Parts: sequence; structure tokens; C-alpha cells
Amino acid sequence: MSPSPLALARFLGLFVRLRLLGLSSRFPPLPGDALDEQSRLLRRAQQVLGGPRLDQVSAGQARENFRNDFKLLKRTGGLFEPVASISHHEVPGPGGVLPARLYLPGKGPGYPLFVFLHGGGWVIGDLDTADNMARLICRRAGCAVLSAEYRLAPEHPFPAAVEDAYADVLWAVAHAAGLGCDPERVLVGGDSAGGNLAAVVARMAKERGTPKLAGQVLFYPVANGASLDTPSYRAFGEKSLGLPTRDMQWFLDQYTPNPADRLNPLVSPLLARDLRGVAPALVVTAEFDVLRDEGEAYARRLEEAGVQVRLMRCQGMTHGFLSLVGLIRRAELCFDEIASEIRRMAGI
Repeated sequence: MSPSPLALARFLGLFVRLRLLGLSSRFPPLPGDALDEQSRLLRRAQQVLGGPRLDQVSAGQARENFRNDFKLLKRTGGLFEPVASISHHEVPGPGGVLPARLYLPGKGPGYPLFVFLHGGGWVIGDLDTADNMARLICRRAGCAVLSAEYRLAPEHPFPAAVEDAYADVLWAVAHAAGLGCDPERVLVGGDSAGGNLAAVVARMAKERGTPKLAGQVLFYPVANGASLDTPSYRAFGEKSLGLPTRDMQWFLDQYTPNPADRLNPLVSPLLARDLRGVAPALVVTAEFDVLRDEGEAYARRLEEAGVQVRLMRCQGMTHGFLSLVGLIRRAELCFDEIASEIRRMAGI
């Protein structure tokens, strides 16, 4: 069903206010418990347009809706930065060929390589919905970025995504030199479910002795699928702030139809007994995100295990905010700080 003319008028009014706020030159640091004003307006605009809940549609329809959201993001001002070149590749995975897309920041050899695993609850998302994030990392952090796909649930439940993500990273390291990259400076990262997979792959790499990783970058990762009961879940789970509890439950039901699997550290890295020796980490959380507390708990576990880790809580932000660079000015400011940290980890 299309939005009514009244809903469209309300959306346009909110969107104009959002854009006018973006023209402001003053974005002082936010105190705790203060939602960013542009984030608040954008959430209201999304509510006005409406749309079905995840648990009311099929996985296929959810994927199509997600792709349409990113097309709208591009039309309304989301930032898709230019890069020097983009090429397409095929990674041999355990269940078949996995598409991948390489973004290069220039023509010189020896770039650090950032393997990016997209978010979407292990159910939705693809190379196109990860395009803006891959471009941002490439352009602002100065890394080559290999955006890699993995099989999606519910057609391919756990452990398919884990197996594919590990295969993506193995292939990236083995082929880095041929891609114009430095095999000694390979990082793995991702957002949300992709951050979960990046954390899992980093621990698998340590336990299996290969590949050698320079770092892991976890953007608001799922760290504990076994429990949706933390202060951040209780505070934000029933609010329209990017990821309601019901959506997270739906994702887990698709990815891990056997609830016992959620106790497996390959699903819930926070439950791993031993994190010693995993790659250095950057963990980014959003203040108004149900996943905030488990991401920060994972950062503390890494630190206790002797892993070099930096935790960045982005004040005033909601789940998925990094995909909204271009619409939310404070998200861009956060990303610039993140890019600086990625450059440091990559030795740039």
C-alpha cells in the first residue's frame, strides 16, 4: 500500500527539517541520554511512511524491502563516496561461489585490505546494501575494501554464514597481493550481524592458526544471541530506534531455528571461554541501541584477555547509524573518528 498524500506531506516536512539541521556548522558533543535531533527526525519520518514489520513478511520480501530502503537512501542524500576503482570477484565457498566486490582507493600497490561483512541479521543484505559503507571505509580510511557475501538464512541457517565468512577472509589473504593489497595488513569487519561474523572469524583465525589478521572492526555487533535481556534491550527494545527486540528475535529465529545453537560461541562470541590472542579490535557501539551493552561487554572481555582493544560509544546514535552518513551529520563526525582508528590499526 502506498503512503497517503497526508503521510507524504508529513514526511516531506520532517525531511526538510532534517536537511536544514544538517546545514548547521555547530555539532557539539552530546551528553549522555540525549538522542541526536537528526536521528529523531529521521525515525519519525520512517514511522510516518510506515511499512510491514519483519515478522509479518517472508524473508524474500524483507530482503526486497531492505534493498528498496537503500535505493531511497541514495536518492535522499545518503553518502556514496567515489572511489578509484571497483571490480567484481568470485570466492569459492563451502556451499558454492560467493560474490565479492573490491573497492580501491587509488592505483598504488600494497593497500591494507579490509574484508567487510554486511549486516542484516544474517537474513537480509547484500553487496548493494553494503555499498555506501564499503565506499566510506575505502575513501576515508584509505584501505582497499573487499565487500563479501555469505549465504543467508533461513534457506541456509547457522553455521552456513560462519563457514562462508571464514572462507571469504581466507581467500582475501591468499589473493591479497594479486588484488594490489598487502597480505600482512588484512582486517576483518562488519556491521551488526556482519560484526558478529567478523568477531567469530577473528577467533576462528586464532584457534586454527590461519589467516593472520591485523585487526577486527566491529560496528554495533551482535555479541550474545542467547539473551535479549540487558539494560539496553530493556531501555530501547520497544522503541523505534533502528532495531526493536521483536526484529532481533525474528532474525535469530531464522538464523538459529534450534535455540540451543545460540549458546555456541560461533553465534554468541561473548560466550567464548578464551579470547586470548585474537586480533586487535575496534568495537563501535551506539548509545540508543539494544546491542550496545553486549558489544561493550565483548570489548571488556577482549581487554581482560589481553587483547588490544578500543571501545567507541557514539553518543546520541541509534542502531545502523553509520549507513546514514550523508543524512545524519553527527554520524559522519563519528565515522571520521572511526576512520582514523582504522588507519592506525592498518598501519597507514
